[in-house]
Amino acid sequence: MPTMYNLGVGSKFGWVYIMSNKRRTTLYIGVTANIRGRVHQHKEGEGSTFTKQYNLTDLLYYEWHERIGEAILREKQLKNWKREWKWELIKKENPELEDLWETLW
Repeated sequence: MPTMYNLGVGSKFGWVYIMSNKRRTTLYIGVTANIRGRVHQHKEGEGSTFTKQYNLTDLLYYEWHERIGEAILREKQLKNWKREWKWELIKKENPELEDLWETLW
C-alpha cells in the first residue's frame, strides 16, 4: 500500500473512488492513479462535467488497487451495480457518510 507521501503520483497502482453531493442524492464512481489530486479537482469544480453539474464534492468511499488495470475493472464493476448495492458498500466503510477528504492527508 502506498505511503501518505506517495498516493499515486506517477505510479502504476490505482484508486477507485465514489463522490457525492451534500444531500447524498447523486453518486459518481471514478478511477485515478492520483487520489488526492483527482478529489481536489472535483472539490474545485474541475473534475468532470458530471461532478461539476451535480456539485459532487464529497469523497464517500475509496479503495486502493495494486494495478491501475485492476482499478479500472473494479470501477466498471461498480458502475454496473444497483444503486442499493453501492450504498451498502459505502455505508459498510463509512456509516456516517462523512466526506473522507481529510483521511487522504
